Amino acid sequence: MEILMAFLIGILFMTATYLMLSKSLLRIIIGTGLLSHGAHLLLLTMGGLKTGAAPLLGQHASSYVDPLPQALILTAIVISFGVTAFFLVLAYRAYQELGTDNMDRLRGKEGHE
Repeated sequence: MEILMAFLIGILFMTATYLMLSKSLLRIIIGTGLLSHGAHLLLLTMGGLKTGAAPLLGQHASSYVDPLPQALILTAIVISFGVTAFFLVLAYRAYQELGTDNMDRLRGKEGHE
């Protein structure tokens, strides 16, 4: 299962890198979202895909699952949601002001060579 997850993480990182290198601001935002999903899966896979009971005080089980990777992923999901929301608002406002989402036009390359 870890091999399948490694391939999926690699595909997500590859797609995210491709999208972040494009000129469209919306593709860059989608690329950062895919990159964060890949990082979440990487944290989950590195923590180990184990089966077991939840580590609660009242339960007695033969094996328990480590809660630390799950807590890290939950924190990363919240942070990536906030960053994505900020990027979307920033892109919407830039599109309202400038009328484009092309990164070359947003940089102001025309006439400043």
